[in-house]
Amino acid sequence: MTLALYPGTFDPVTNGHLDIANRSASLFDQLIIGIYQSPPKRLLFTIEERVDLMTRAVASLPNVQVRPYTGLTVTFARSLGAQAIVRGLRMSSDFEREFEMALMNKKLAPDLELVCLMASLEFQFLSSTLLKEVAELDTELKEFVPPHVAAALRRKFHTGG
Repeated sequence: MTLALYPGTFDPVTNGHLDIANRSASLFDQLIIGIYQSPPKRLLFTIEERVDLMTRAVASLPNVQVRPYTGLTVTFARSLGAQAIVRGLRMSSDFEREFEMALMNKKLAPDLELVCLMASLEFQFLSSTLLKEVAELDTELKEFVPPHVAAALRRKFHTGG
């Protein structure tokens, strides 16, 4: 059985993330979406909220699980018994960062493969950071995120919760 890890902060999950998750779920027997608990950046959603938003977003994918984690991604991948780490690439700047990370991960865990999927054309521009900026301005979000994520963003930015 091939198991892959799709790691990220997913703050919040976007349709671009879901595109990569759906495509990965069809490539591997099992996909674990690992939500990194403590990245070195300011987050809008708590780890519990991010896990819940992602779990609801991938509920229709029977071979996908969502789990929080801390520490090195390769350590988490090994603890799961993963054979691959999945990453989505949008543009050349993503490639440079992922390439750098892949080389370090290969040194730390030579047994893990990196599988990069190119973002679909309609999601090339989409990032959680940009999404939060437009959400704060009370913009319609239905083409960028699932409805429950749009509602969560509205609550965060427009009702203080």
